[in-house]
Amino acid sequence: MSAPDPATAPEVRPAIDAALVRRLVDTQFPQWRGLPIAPVEHDGWDNRTFRLGSELSVRLPSAAGYTGQVAKEQEWLPRLASRLPLPIPQPVAVGVPGDGYPFPWSVYRWLPGRPLALALARREVGGADGVDDVDAVDAVVLAQDLGAFLVTLRGVDATDGPAPGPHNFFRGAPPGVYADEAVAAIALLGDDAPAARAIWERATASRWEAAPVWFHGDVAEGNLLVDSGRLSAVIDFGTSGVGDPACDLAIAWTLFHGESRRAFRDALPLDAATWERGAGWTLWKALIVVAGMAGAPPAERDRQRRVIAEVIA
Repeated sequence: MSAPDPATAPEVRPAIDAALVRRLVDTQFPQWRGLPIAPVEHDGWDNRTFRLGSELSVRLPSAAGYTGQVAKEQEWLPRLASRLPLPIPQPVAVGVPGDGYPFPWSVYRWLPGRPLALALARREVGGADGVDDVDAVDAVVLAQDLGAFLVTLRGVDATDGPAPGPHNFFRGAPPGVYADEAVAAIALLGDDAPAARAIWERATASRWEAAPVWFHGDVAEGNLLVDSGRLSAVIDFGTSGVGDPACDLAIAWTLFHGESRRAFRDALPLDAATWERGAGWTLWKALIVVAGMAGAPPAERDRQRRVIAEVIA
C-alpha cells in the first residue's frame, strides 16, 4: 500500500465505489447479497478494498497493470498460509468483470487487527517519522516479529513460484532493472546526489547468487496488521514472488530507526551485499516519488525525502 511506481500508474482507472461492489457481489455471489459493504479505513493504490459483512473483504484491482495479481494470490496464498507463523489473506472466491468493471477481483476472509499505518501515533521527533516514535507499539519486538516472518517466508519451497515480472513490477530482480529511472532522479538531488549515486552503484554491483526464495515485495506499514501492540498479520501479497529478497528490506529505512533497525537487521541472516541491494530498492522508490515520476501527493513526496536522508545517512 505504498506510493505507485511510475510503471504502475496507468492513465485509465475505473471508478470504484461501494455501489459498484454492491452490484458485483449481488450479481455474482447472491449468497452474500444481504451483507453490508463499506470502504476500509486504510486503502491502497494497486487495489481498492471494501469490507463485506464482518467476516469478508472485497479486493479490486484499480487498473489493468494490477490484474495479474489476482490469479497469483488465488493460487499461491493458500499454499503459503499453512507454512507461515502469522495469518495472511485467505481467498474465498474470485469474481469476473461485470457491471462496468473490466477486471477480475477477489473475495477474502477478513483479518482482525489494524494496519500499522493507522496504529502509529504520527508525530515528528527530530525530523524522524517512524515506529520508534510510538508508545503503543514496541518497535524492537515488531522488528523481531517481522524479521522472523520474512525468514520463514524465505524458507518456504519456492519451486515453480512466480518469478519477477510485470505481475509484481520486477520485485525480486536486481534493482538495476530500474537503473534509468534511478540515475535520472539522482541527477535532481543536488548536494545529496554523490552520496545517493554511491549507494546506487553498490546496490547494482551484486546479484542474488543463491536459489530464488519467496519474498513479500511490499513490506510497508499499511500491509502490517497489529493487535494489542504486536504484529498480528501480513497482508497484500500482490507484488510477491520468488527471487532476490532484497526488496523486502526497505522497511529498515522507511519505518525503523536506531535500535529497532538494528533488531530488524539482526533478525535477518543476510549478507552485506543483499542489504546494499535493499538500500538500492529503497532509494529508487524514494527517488522516483520525490522526482514526481510516481504521481504521489505532496505529503508522500515529503515523506520520501526523509527516507532518502535515512538511506544516505
